[in-house]
Amino acid sequence: MTRTAVAIALLAVLSSQNAPKRIGAIDWPKERAEILRHYRSLIQIDSSNPPGNETLVTDYLKRVFEAEGIPVKTFALEPSRANLVARIKGNGTKRPLLLMAHTDVVGVQREKWPVDPFGAVVKDGYVWGRGSSDAKDDLAANLMVMLLARRSGAVLDRDLIFLAEAGEEGTTGPGIEFMVSQHFAEIDAEFALTEGGGATLENGKVTVVQVSTTEKVPRRVRLIATGTSGHASVPRLDNAVVHLSAAVAKLGAWQTPSRLNETTRTYFEKLAASNSGEKAERYRALLDPARRAAGERYLAEHEPQRYTMLRTSVVPTILKAGFRVNVIPSEAEATIDIRALPDEDITAFYEQMRRVIDDPAVRIEPITNNLRPAGPPSPLNSEMFVALERAARQMYPDAAMLPVMLGGATDMSFLRPKGIQSYGIGSAATDEDEVKYGAHSDVERLLETSLYGLVEFTWRAVMEVAGKTADR
Repeated sequence: MTRTAVAIALLAVLSSQNAPKRIGAIDWPKERAEILRHYRSLIQIDSSNPPGNETLVTDYLKRVFEAEGIPVKTFALEPSRANLVARIKGNGTKRPLLLMAHTDVVGVQREKWPVDPFGAVVKDGYVWGRGSSDAKDDLAANLMVMLLARRSGAVLDRDLIFLAEAGEEGTTGPGIEFMVSQHFAEIDAEFALTEGGGATLENGKVTVVQVSTTEKVPRRVRLIATGTSGHASVPRLDNAVVHLSAAVAKLGAWQTPSRLNETTRTYFEKLAASNSGEKAERYRALLDPARRAAGERYLAEHEPQRYTMLRTSVVPTILKAGFRVNVIPSEAEATIDIRALPDEDITAFYEQMRRVIDDPAVRIEPITNNLRPAGPPSPLNSEMFVALERAARQMYPDAAMLPVMLGGATDMSFLRPKGIQSYGIGSAATDEDEVKYGAHSDVERLLETSLYGLVEFTWRAVMEVAGKTADR
């Protein structure tokens, strides 16, 4: 062999070693046993918040990652409430992609469960357990995506960052707030995927896929009415309970102004396009301010989850007054849960509330603890959103893909103000399961097949955005 031929052969070998590796197809049925094993193991860890004890979850994850040779770090503001970051390095062509899920779950009333809430019992095609849909399904899916990415040996244009975070269920201090304020460089990314979306199952078929791109901002206030205390046998015009009741009734009847943003306008446009007849026309009317009122009345009665997407909502939740049946109290209090549109001027909104109540005996006091920040909506034309649309079409070609504004709150609210374009995804469920057995329900469960669908959906979107393929 000539010297030139040897050089050419050597160059060919080196080129083949350094060439981007094609991301091979995953044999999904083969992966199911491991997916289910990790998912059940995570549910079986009682990380109820309070107190949390999320370190038990991060200890499990740490063992799994280290066994695969994936570097991990833990960060704890409180020893029992650790956060975990794992990273698979890309080539740095693009900024990282963050896969985030929280490790805590809401508490349980064991007497309402037909099975052990932390048993991860597989029964009737479902996995039963607290956290099964909020959010240990996302946690297990993100874990499997990391494991499959490492095992496939695929070259990545982006780092994949895995974040298991504590305290999402109402105590964000030791979790996302700690990570953003003290360790942001560890999780800084262009895009993030986490909880907040989902899919609708009808007759065993996915008909709708929802991806959250923005969310309402929780703001709470107390209404405090004051008057003269005294013997209940003597009626008083300044009775605090009467004044508070009237104020609560006014707020309950108040239809706050409605308006659409990019996400909700697109949501109702696509919802109308995916339906027909009166239903389609009803959704289409919401896009026209001149015809919106009638459609809103229907939603308020029949589809309240869509009604709330149109406006800042005001809902009384707690009443406190009096201590004896024969005593007029000098003070009465109501807690009001406000879920503000992302662009709401909350100071001006409080002034509107005062005008609606129109009673100098009642004052409004904002509750300022545990505030989540407001952030800009994530765009509908980003590389990540387009990848999610493509993944949905590949897996569910007949389903409508809808961007959605969440009425509830997630920890994406801390990422968007930092410039991370964040999108919420989730498992598929029937409407009945979502209401009776979904997040925060008395009993929680998830279809086993929905878990496998979530893992594949996440994998497809992640590889579309982060994977470097030979044929791209």
